[in-house]
Amino acid sequence: MKYRIIIEQDEDGVFVTEVPSLPGCVSQGKTRKEAILNIREAIELYLESLAAHGEPIPPSISEEIIEVEL
Repeated sequence: MKYRIIIEQDEDGVFVTEVPSLPGCVSQGKTRKEAILNIREAIELYLESLAAHGEPIPPSISEEIIEVEL
């Protein structure tokens, strides 16, 4: 499954990640790579929790990138 994540670096230099389609699914890391690894684990645990409680799992995203010239 694919989920969009948002990565922002805070004022202390920590990379904070969140998943807009999974409310409350947030993680962080000292590096961008660590933050991505941590949010991947958080997503897996979030989805496992939803399944364990019989809650619906939000659908995966599908997106495309298009390039335009100015």
